[in-house]
Amino acid sequence: MSKQTFLQGTLILILAGMITRFLGFINRLVVARMMGEDGIGLYMMALPTLFLVITMTQLGLPVAISKRVAEAEARNDQQKIKQILIVSLIVTAISSIVFTIGMISAAPFIATTLLTDDRTIYPLLAISPIVPIVAISSVLRGYFQGKQNMKPQSYSQVIEQIVRITCVALFVKLLLPYGVEFAAAGAMFSVILGEFVSLLYMIHMFKRKKKVKIRTRFFTYLKSSKDTLKELFSIAIPSTGSKMIGSFSYFLEPILVANSLAIAGISSQLATKQYGELTGFVMPLLFLPTFITQSLSIALVPSISEAEANLNKKLIHYRIHQSIRISFASGAIATIVLTLFSVPILSYMYGTAGASKFLILMAPFFILLYIQAPLQATLQALDLAKPAMWNSLIGAAFKFTVLILLASNPNFGIMGVAIAMSVGVVLVTLLHLATLRKAIRFWIPIKDLSKMIALLILTWGAGSFLKNIYETMNQNIFLFLFLLVILTIIYGLLLFLLKFITKEELKQIPVIQKWL
Repeated sequence: MSKQTFLQGTLILILAGMITRFLGFINRLVVARMMGEDGIGLYMMALPTLFLVITMTQLGLPVAISKRVAEAEARNDQQKIKQILIVSLIVTAISSIVFTIGMISAAPFIATTLLTDDRTIYPLLAISPIVPIVAISSVLRGYFQGKQNMKPQSYSQVIEQIVRITCVALFVKLLLPYGVEFAAAGAMFSVILGEFVSLLYMIHMFKRKKKVKIRTRFFTYLKSSKDTLKELFSIAIPSTGSKMIGSFSYFLEPILVANSLAIAGISSQLATKQYGELTGFVMPLLFLPTFITQSLSIALVPSISEAEANLNKKLIHYRIHQSIRISFASGAIATIVLTLFSVPILSYMYGTAGASKFLILMAPFFILLYIQAPLQATLQALDLAKPAMWNSLIGAAFKFTVLILLASNPNFGIMGVAIAMSVGVVLVTLLHLATLRKAIRFWIPIKDLSKMIALLILTWGAGSFLKNIYETMNQNIFLFLFLLVILTIIYGLLLFLLKFITKEELKQIPVIQKWL
């Protein structure tokens, strides 16, 4: 099995994430334009329930599998790896059956009582079969991540998006005449097909690359895997806590939004439309750079786990610094572009710029989101998942407190939801940094902070200059894209000048190494 270095694995995941994010945007554009704000609102209100159920099904095992497999691989302990896989597959299989049945049974109550829109029952029911598919896929992903082989997961992500985008327009078009709720269900069903084909590919790659035979002496290994189960759950349970908080927060969010806006005197249908604009139009743009930070996080867990096993504290600190530096570099350009060019971006993508006020408000705060994922992964890799869970809980509590206070106020309304989301992001990131500071005396040097500020100021100046040019000329999408390319080139030069990307790091990339 081919094993990649930290940067090689990260680059593979980033490239796959870039492709899948681009395809995902096309998917959202198709869905948004075909179903409108009302349909996308139903679609987005049903998704948090799915994510909550998937989180409960996985029980935090993907991260635990990645860490424990990496440790076993360092010792070349194939028997241990087999025990990890057997235990993980049994646990996720049982939990997926239980939670799929529970999701189907609870769908009417969730739709009518919690989400206050009985039309959401159709997308909720349509998406329920995906739970066992995602559960099994997560075990295989954790296995490949622990082996530090990021190619199978990367290819499967691309395959999933291709299948989804191929099917979504067909199902939405077929079901839209019956109502937007059925169209939203059709969009959900395309997600199931994409995940299923992706799972088939992962199984194929596992059979090709595996060094262990799962079915051989299956029950014998299962009976002797009690210690393995404890080792997995020592990481999985706190990780589940953090994910449960995030998923339950995501699940609770549309419920609190709907009820808070109702208190403010906003109708259910208008609340769904406004929430659809915020979560369907704005949030995908703000989360765009996270495919890079998530890629770093995935590669970071086995890398730091291996360094910790070897008692290499210097390498641990270097990996954290490296991931923060790269994450900030990926997020800073997005923050500036979304803030300066919110109106043309939304207009060209969705045909409306009504949500630009959300982008302008939230983008500067969400720059901290881009370093949050690597920090979370570091805490999990260092067996600090429990403090990370408490940080997430505190952040969620503050977010919901602000949301209820502001969204129920007619003077804020849906803007109060945007403010609350920003508060949650900032607080959790700062708490993660504080936890690392206390645990391993990690801090971001003043020199690095100065370079971050310089990067933002210089890029903002270049972006403002290009924006003035755009506003004085005949505005069209081609001119806009051309100016963005220029800004990106300038930004790339600044990254090298300020040493956010070093020559030594580039040498680790085989394609670039030939030219250096």
